[in-house]
Amino acid sequence: AGEFWQVYGLPVISIPPNRPCVREQWGDRIFLEEATKWHVVADEITKLHATGRPLLIGTRSVFASERLAASLRERGMDAKVLNATRLADESAIVALAGEPGRITIATNMAGRGTDIKLGQGVAALGGLHVIATERHESGRVDRQLFGRAGRQGDPGSAQAFVSAEDELIRRHLPAPARKVLAETLRRTVPAQERISKAAFRLAQRRAQKLAYRQRQEILNSDLMLDQALSFASPDPIG
Repeated sequence: AGEFWQVYGLPVISIPPNRPCVREQWGDRIFLEEATKWHVVADEITKLHATGRPLLIGTRSVFASERLAASLRERGMDAKVLNATRLADESAIVALAGEPGRITIATNMAGRGTDIKLGQGVAALGGLHVIATERHESGRVDRQLFGRAGRQGDPGSAQAFVSAEDELIRRHLPAPARKVLAETLRRTVPAQERISKAAFRLAQRRAQKLAYRQRQEILNSDLMLDQALSFASPDPIG
């Protein structure tokens, strides 16, 4: 809201939802190693798929989406993959993500703007379940992914699976904090969950501040360019 006001001079208002959101936000699962995380994600998908619930799994990259799909095929499960490489089919695929027993893997940009309707009997099973396989650099993107479940008052749930080796941690958490996080996850300590969540919040805040500074630099460059060009003559000869 502050950035919209600063850049465009426009206020931001909050529009209440059409229907109350009843989506369940399950606690994050935090792991030391990325390989362990992916193994547990596959186990969780296998367990929930057996109940008949539809699943939407969010990944940060095309490579991760294809790798997870291959892992599920080895377990005898078929997943539809949306990774912004099959644009013509993605709206149709994501529209069916709420059908019973459906497994859909999607990257950030895939299938946006398409509503997911629950299939027959899915509401009684708990609705669509969303799994985030990493936290994103922007908390807004996380909320967008989780918001695919529990739309328009439908039941649903969401959960994130993260590790100390995730890109967010490697790029944006200071080295001393990374060391503390790794030691905390390596040894079961009483404050493990609190320390781990604090580390991910810190990394995400630092990533968001960096993105804000980059947007400000681009804006300043545009303003300087506009000012410089305003003195240029429209006559190429002059």
